[in-house]
Amino acid sequence: MQTFDGLAADLLRGGRGGQLRALAASRDGEKLAGMVDASAIERAAASGDSAALRSLLARVLSTDEGRRLAGEIRRVMEE
Repeated sequence: MQTFDGLAADLLRGGRGGQLRALAASRDGEKLAGMVDASAIERAAASGDSAALRSLLARVLSTDEGRRLAGEIRRVMEE
């Protein structure tokens, strides 16, 4: 299983890193960062707790900001 840090490194590779960092620093990204507990996400990912990860993702995607940000991330990853 890939580590949380390994997954982050893979996402930032290939010229997409700047775009993804810009999305994280956007108004929507900043608002979502304030809504989630990063340590809870890391613990769930490290322990393989997929139910907790799904719950956290559902909470984020239930917001307008989360849906917009997910769409932008999808667009960047498909380029």
